[in-house]
Amino acid sequence: MAILETRGLRKVYGSGDTEVRALDGVDLAVEKGEFAAVVGTSGSGKSTLLHMLGGLDRPTSGTVTVDGRELSTLKDEALTIFRRRKIGFVFQNYNLVPVLNVYENIVLPIQLDGRGPDKDYTDQIVETLGLRSKLQNLPNDLSGGQQQRVAIARALAAKPAIILADEPTGNLDSRTSQDVMSLLKVTSQRFAQTIVMITHNEEIAQMADRIVRIEDGRIVVRG
Repeated sequence: MAILETRGLRKVYGSGDTEVRALDGVDLAVEKGEFAAVVGTSGSGKSTLLHMLGGLDRPTSGTVTVDGRELSTLKDEALTIFRRRKIGFVFQNYNLVPVLNVYENIVLPIQLDGRGPDKDYTDQIVETLGLRSKLQNLPNDLSGGQQQRVAIARALAAKPAIILADEPTGNLDSRTSQDVMSLLKVTSQRFAQTIVMITHNEEIAQMADRIVRIEDGRIVVRG
């Protein structure tokens, strides 16, 4: 069963001579529990695709369906709530709140939604990602790899339908990148978590279950 699906997805910027087709008819389906890597060079449309999948931007035409809901049918406030509950994000720059400690960062999206965290589940995530001894630390006390682990834990803790990872190893050295990718793979398997990762790094992409290649706004390999 596809937890994430796009049909005829297009995103056009400008018009006439300045028209740019960032996405040009993308059809994509990702199954529940799958770890898919979307690979492409700079300007291929992969970041635009991620923004559409996450409801961060609206397409010119076509549809994005996440966990049975077509995002274009949701008004802005409803989309914000849906995104907070159903879509987890892991960014290249971590996007942690510097004045909150590790544990507070992990549970922040859940609390913003007016809920309490599932303690047992959060404990499992913390153990899996090796963060137990760091829960009281502030982000600036952590290495880049540790901060990215916190970002992954934060994305997982809300039990989203999908996690979108945007160049999650982009700011890390090669060894730490491998560690973070291994953890993404483990968490995908252990928590049956669907992950879609955007990357330009072919070696990193090989660790995913499937590689989807995008060029000039079109998918050319579906894996």
